[in-house]
Amino acid sequence: MPQTARPGDVLADRYRLVDLLSESRGGRFWRAHDRVLERHVALHVIDAADDRAPGLIDAARRSATVLDRRVLRVLDAERLHGVCYVVNEWGTGVSLDILLATTGPLSPRKAAWLVAEVADSIATAHAAGVAHGRLVPENVLVERTGQVKVIGLSVDAALHGLPADRPATDVTDLAGLLYAALTGRWAGVSPSAVPSAPQEAGHVLRPRQVRAGVPRPLDALCEALLNPYAARRDLLEVSTARGVADYLQEFVGDPTGVPEALAAAAPSLHRPQTIVLPAVPDVVPHADQHGDPGEEQQDSGTRAGGQAPSAPPPRHADPAPATPATPAAAELPTEAGLPIFDDATDDVSWLERRTEPVPPPPPFEEPPSRPLFAPDPADGAPARRPRPGVVHSSAGPHAFAAGTAGGSSYWPWDTGDGRAVDSAPPADDEETGTLDRVPGRRWMRLAIVLAVCAVVLVVTVVAVNVGRGRGPLGTQPDDDPTTSTSAVARPLRDLPVEAATDLDPQGGDGSENAELTALAVDGDPATAWRTATYRQQLGPEGLKTGVGLVLDLGSSQRVSEVGLTLGGAPTAVSVHVTESAPVAVKDLAVAGADTLEERGRVELEEPVTGRYVVVWLTSLPEVPGGYRGEVAEAVVRG
Repeated sequence: MPQTARPGDVLADRYRLVDLLSESRGGRFWRAHDRVLERHVALHVIDAADDRAPGLIDAARRSATVLDRRVLRVLDAERLHGVCYVVNEWGTGVSLDILLATTGPLSPRKAAWLVAEVADSIATAHAAGVAHGRLVPENVLVERTGQVKVIGLSVDAALHGLPADRPATDVTDLAGLLYAALTGRWAGVSPSAVPSAPQEAGHVLRPRQVRAGVPRPLDALCEALLNPYAARRDLLEVSTARGVADYLQEFVGDPTGVPEALAAAAPSLHRPQTIVLPAVPDVVPHADQHGDPGEEQQDSGTRAGGQAPSAPPPRHADPAPATPATPAAAELPTEAGLPIFDDATDDVSWLERRTEPVPPPPPFEEPPSRPLFAPDPADGAPARRPRPGVVHSSAGPHAFAAGTAGGSSYWPWDTGDGRAVDSAPPADDEETGTLDRVPGRRWMRLAIVLAVCAVVLVVTVVAVNVGRGRGPLGTQPDDDPTTSTSAVARPLRDLPVEAATDLDPQGGDGSENAELTALAVDGDPATAWRTATYRQQLGPEGLKTGVGLVLDLGSSQRVSEVGLTLGGAPTAVSVHVTESAPVAVKDLAVAGADTLEERGRVELEEPVTGRYVVVWLTSLPEVPGGYRGEVAEAVVRG
C-alpha cells in the first residue's frame, strides 16, 4: 500500500479503507469496507516487492482450505498495482491479551474451555496440513456471545517472516495460551506482547507456582508441553493439538453456561449503546390556552421563514404522531423532562413536571420532656409516679428531677395501685445475692483454670525427673546431644568417577565429541570436554533441548552435589541420577539445577542414590559464531 494511502481510498476498485489499525515492518492492517458485498473486512497490505509477498499469498491459499467455524476465513488475496494484500473475515469482540489485561486471569474452567476451543480448531487445521505458526493471545478473539475465534491462520506467521509448517510450535503455544489464561503471563514459543512467564534455572515455573488454586491436571499439561525434558512424561502423554483438545474437554465436562460466563467476565463487551430518539414535530398550542390566535399564527410564520425561535419547541410525552382518535394528545403540550426507556417494549416516555406544589413538611415537634421509656397517660395506662424517697443513680441520661429535695429519679415507677415497676435492670439482686453475668467471663475462667493445671503438671514432671537423678526432660546425665551421631553432620567426600561418556539423544549421529569426554574427569582444569558450536541457543526454541555428560561411579553411591569447572559463562545445568545407563533425560527426574559461572556447584535438593550421574547442559555461553559449552572438571560429592 503506498505510504500516502489514507482512510477513504479504494483498493482494487472494491475495498474502501476505513481505519488503520496497526503498522509494522512495512505492512499495514486496515479495517475496510467491501463495496460489492456490503460488509466490513480485515485487510493486510505489504509492498509487492517485499520478500514476504510470495509467502503471504501462499499462506492465504493454504488458510482458505481450512473450514472451521472458529477460524476467521480468508476471503481474497492478490498482488495488484504494486501491493500485495490479503482480505480476511472481520470479527468483533476483544482479544485474549486485552481481556487478561483488563479483567485479570480467568478461572480454571473458563481457561480450559477457551483453550480447548482453540485447540480443536487448530487440530482441524493440522489435519488439513496447515499450521498457524503464531498462536499468541493477540490472535485469539472472544466475541460478545462468548464464542472463540482464531485470527491469522498461517497468514500472521507469514507477515512476521516466521516458518510456515510448524505444528509442534502450535502445540507448545497452546500450552502457552493455557498458561496465560491461568496466570496472565506468556510462556509460549512465538513472540507476544503479554509479559513473559517467570523462569528458574532455564525452565518456566509451573502455573501453580505463579498463581494459587490452579488444578493439578492443568498444571501437569503446561509442565509437560512447556518443559518437556524436565517433566515426568510418563505421567502425561500429550503431543498433538487433538490430544490437547481432548484432554481439556475431558477436564471441562459439560460446557453449558461457560461461553455466557466468559462473555459476562469481559466488561468491554457490554458497553451501553447510544439510543437515538425519533424526531418530534413542532405542535402549535391551542389558541384558547395561550392568548390570541393571530399571535400564534404570526409566530409559526416566523419559524417557517427560517428565523430561530427564542425558545426551543416543547417536547411531548409521546414522540409518535397523534392519531385522530386522540386529538387532545397532540394539542396539549407538556414540560420537557428526562426520557424513560422501557426495556420490555422499547417505548419511550418523558418524566413530566409536577402539576401540584409539593406539600410542606410536617411541623417540627418538640421532644417529650419525659424519659424515653416513660408511659404516656394518653394511651390509657395508669399514671405512674416516682416512689418517694427512691433515688436511682443509674438512670443515666434519662434521669429527671421530680422537684423534690432529694432529686428523685423517674425509676422505679409507681403505678398507683401498690405495684412498683422498675424499668432499669438491677446491677445487684439483693435478695438472691447473685451478680449479672458478663458475656465470655465463664470461658475466661475456664482458660485460666486450664493454664494453671498445665503449669502444675509441668512442674510435677520436672520435679519427678530431678528427684530420680535425671535431667528436667528425663534424659540421663551422661546423654550429651552434641556427641550424638545423628546430630553430627557428616562431611562430603569426592566420589571416584570410573568413566565419562557423552549424551546427545537429539543429535543426528548421537555423539557430541566423545573422544574428549575423559578430559572432564582427568583432574587437569587446562583440558576440557566441549560441545559443538550451535548457531541457536539450546532450549525449546532451538534444535536441541540440551547435551551432556554421563559420569559412571562404578557402583551405586549417595550423591549430594556436583562441582563443575566450566569454560565461559553463564551455563545452565541440570543434574540427574539413575541406576541404569541413560539414553535420554526426558524420563529422568531433575535432582538439582542451577545457572553457573565458570566455577560453581549444583546442590541436589536431597541426596539421591544411583550409579550414573548425568550433567545436562540446557543453556550454553555465547562464543564467536554461536553458542558452545565446555566442562573442564566435574567432581561428584556424596
